[in-house]
Amino acid sequence: MAWTEITRRQYERRCARYASDLTDAEWALIEGFLPAARRLGRPRKTSLREVVNALLYIASSGCAWRLLPKEFPPFSTVQKYFYRWRDEGLLERISHGLVAAAREKAGREAQPTAGVIDSQSVKTTESGGICGFDAGKKIKGRKRHILTDTQGFLLAALVHAGDIQDRDGAPAVLAEARFRFPWMRHVFADGGYAGDKLRQGLTNIGDWTIEIIKRSDAAKGFHVLPRRWVVERTFAWLGRSRRLAKDWERTIESALAWLFIAHIRILTRRLARL
Repeated sequence: MAWTEITRRQYERRCARYASDLTDAEWALIEGFLPAARRLGRPRKTSLREVVNALLYIASSGCAWRLLPKEFPPFSTVQKYFYRWRDEGLLERISHGLVAAAREKAGREAQPTAGVIDSQSVKTTESGGICGFDAGKKIKGRKRHILTDTQGFLLAALVHAGDIQDRDGAPAVLAEARFRFPWMRHVFADGGYAGDKLRQGLTNIGDWTIEIIKRSDAAKGFHVLPRRWVVERTFAWLGRSRRLAKDWERTIESALAWLFIAHIRILTRRLARL
């Protein structure tokens, strides 16, 4: 996004305590997804809006849990909500709900029928967990395997070891997408997904058409390839969250949860501007 006089006013957030804090319009978009307080037991004293603000602060700044500013609830409390929402799949449900709202705002059907798939290799740290060596990218770490719609909104994601090839990881991503979006049928992909191996892997999860978009051998220099640029732009959007600069997480589940938090950050700001 180029910085113009219009876009600068849209993205500047000088009125907030922190630039990552939710505005009232953004909070209204996700408040309904969050669980209500329990009728029995000790009354809830923690503001869920402040918990979400804390998670967005960590995603945006990339800071460690224990470096969370004192204006937020204690980091252990925020951590408790993060792990609970991660395990319950709440973060993913919020993301998918916002995708449907964003598509309808754009004049499209809430359920997409076509998507774009790709992966991104990222380095891991000494925290441990699953990792592998991606020989193509020369990176030891993990792959973020995502499927977006044709507008770039995240539909499904999978994090796995870097040594798993794209065509081997794709069936699990597409199976998740079919479960969430049953009308999904057509997928655009690059040459890494070509061949019969992927098509055979998709036989058990319904009918799919895979359209491989390759760069012309006669092309010189940089060229924007149809459809493929959409998913690359999504990776760039997600990369604005510094928590995703590397994969800092010990578990695959946490790595995936931060991916959806970064996507929620993108969609709430987009929808609040419309």
